[in-house]
Amino acid sequence: MMSGESWNMDCGEMKDSLGGLDKLVLPPACRESLEQIRETHKEMNGEELVKLLGKIDLSDQRNEVGTLVSLWLLDPHQRDAVTARNAFEHGDTNYKSLLEIYCGRKSSHILFIKQRYQTMFRRQLDQDIINAEPPSPYQRMLIAMAASHKSHHVDISQHIAKCDARRLYKTGEGRPGAIEESVVLEIFSKRSIPQLKITFSTYKRIYGHDYEKSLKKEVNGELGDAIRNVVQCLCNPAKHYAEILYSSIKGKIADKSASVRVIMDRAGIDMDDIQRVFKTKYGMELRDAIYEGVASGDCRDFLVALASMRSSY
Repeated sequence: MMSGESWNMDCGEMKDSLGGLDKLVLPPACRESLEQIRETHKEMNGEELVKLLGKIDLSDQRNEVGTLVSLWLLDPHQRDAVTARNAFEHGDTNYKSLLEIYCGRKSSHILFIKQRYQTMFRRQLDQDIINAEPPSPYQRMLIAMAASHKSHHVDISQHIAKCDARRLYKTGEGRPGAIEESVVLEIFSKRSIPQLKITFSTYKRIYGHDYEKSLKKEVNGELGDAIRNVVQCLCNPAKHYAEILYSSIKGKIADKSASVRVIMDRAGIDMDDIQRVFKTKYGMELRDAIYEGVASGDCRDFLVALASMRSSY
C-alpha cells in the first residue's frame, strides 16, 4: 500500500508531468489506493485527475500516456463501458472487443457495464449493438451472447449439455456443407455462459476434439471465425489473449489499442497464464515482445508493469 505522503507526492507531480507512471500499477487488492489518489489529487488541485489527463492533445505522445492512465484509474465496469463505446467509434464496429466483454464477464457485471455505459454516454449498449454497422455474423453472434446473459436457468444441466453438443455436431461437422447458423445462434442465445462451457466440454468428451476445431474455415467463413472466438474466449482465455497480444504487437500490422485493451483487462487476473502460453507458443517473454514492439517511453513501461502484475487468484 502507498502511504498518504506518497499519494500527495504523486498527485502533485502529475500536475506537471506524466513520467514514472508504472508507480500507479497496483494489484487489484490495492485498488482503493487508486481511489485515494483520485481524491487526493482533487483536494490538492481542485480538479478530477481523469478530467485533467483527458485534456491533453490527442496528437501529443503525452496524451497517449495520459489516456492509458485515465483508463487504469477507472473502475473495471467503467473501463469496459469505454471499451464498448470505442468499438463503435472508429469506422467498422470492433465486434471482437465487444465479444470479449460478453464472453469474459459474469451476467451481474454485464448489468453494471450497461448501467455505466448509459450514464457515461447517454446511450443503450444493447441498442447500439443491434444498430451497429456493418452487419456481420460477428454481430449476430454478439447479439446471441448478450441474450445468453439474460438466461434465467441458473442450474447447470448435464442432460442439456449432451443434447446441445449433439445438436451442434449434427448441424456442423456431422453434415456436409456449412453449419446451420440458426441452430448455433439459438443454442448460444438460450443458454447461460456456465451452461455453454459445459456443452463445449461435453462435445470434446463425446467427439474427441474441441468444437472450435470442427469449424472448417474454408466452409464456414466469418461465422466460423466468430464462433471460434467465442468458444476460445470461454474455454481457453489464456490462449485467446496470448494470440491477440502476439498479433497486435508482432503482427504485420501493429495494433497498440488491442494490446492495451488486453493487458489492462487481464492485469492481475490471469496474466501469469497468458504469459506462460505466450512463451510456449511464440518462444519469447511477453515483456520482451512489448519492449521490441512498442516505442520507448512511459507508455511502454506502463504496459510492461501491468503485464508483470501477479495474478490475484
